[in-house]
Amino acid sequence: MIELEGVPELVDPVMVAAFEGWNDAGDAASAAVAHLDKEWKGEVFAALDAEDYYDFQVNRPTVWLDGGVRKITWPTTRLSVVRVGGDKPRDLVLVRGIEPSMRWRSFCNEILGFAHELGVELIVIMGALLGDTPHTRPVPVSGVTSDPDLARTMDLEETKYEGPTGIVGILQEACTHAGVPAVSLWAAVPHYVSQPPNPKATLALLNRLEDLIDLRIPLGELAEDARAWQVGVDQLAAEDSEVAEYVQSLEEARDTAELPEASGEAIAREFERYLRRRDGGEGGAAYLRDSPSDRTRPPKPKPTQRPGQGAEDGEGESGDPSPPDSSDD
Repeated sequence: MIELEGVPELVDPVMVAAFEGWNDAGDAASAAVAHLDKEWKGEVFAALDAEDYYDFQVNRPTVWLDGGVRKITWPTTRLSVVRVGGDKPRDLVLVRGIEPSMRWRSFCNEILGFAHELGVELIVIMGALLGDTPHTRPVPVSGVTSDPDLARTMDLEETKYEGPTGIVGILQEACTHAGVPAVSLWAAVPHYVSQPPNPKATLALLNRLEDLIDLRIPLGELAEDARAWQVGVDQLAAEDSEVAEYVQSLEEARDTAELPEASGEAIAREFERYLRRRDGGEGGAAYLRDSPSDRTRPPKPKPTQRPGQGAEDGEGESGDPSPPDSSDD
């Protein structure tokens, strides 16, 4: 039974969820929700029972000392609320945890139960996958949904993916069957620099979330972290001509594919975001824009990672975009 004692009445609530694991290349999605929780000082009001959903030999608990007293933190999924004020107040329900090991249907039903009790109007599930995208270009983020009407009204792709899936895909479909509007946002992480963290992908997800729910998100030092990440990758890669040629081929393919879209609506969307940032006093700090002259060399791909590889073990997601140079799935 869901108990929500102490949770205030929410204003136009949106649920934003991300899960560590198969759906979270570079920890980009879980870091995005963690950023929202930190910037808006989220208050945890519920945690799912770890015994119901996790294999502790896969996701082990941790032991820590609190004033000399040993305590245990169990792997689970927690829900928190952040109150967003301003001209257009809107509250967010943040769901952050680890992809469950078992009972996925019950897990999704429990999440949906909280959404129903809190009056959530939209669920946004964030994920990240590995793909053929150069680190020197803006991170592709695809928005997909199983709802044709939602796809049309929110300018999203209607998912057509078939294949293995993770908890993001399952929760997306559970929302559809429950009649709850739901969107999945997927960031593409370069497969040759898949190690976390990836603040550039996290920043891209938050920018897309901003556009989706019309809410200005304080980015703090995230934009600078993203720049530092790219500089670090550049420095690590400076001396591998073979990989430099590979990245250049990715850049050329990306630029060719996106050339028709470098006008009209895409430019208008970027300009509107710039104006929001300027009016909010952040100037251009929210941006990480790459120019063709910034081409550099990333680390050589590991033998186990290949061009075109999808989420972590080579497959895509239910509701995911195709590898990153395409918004279709």
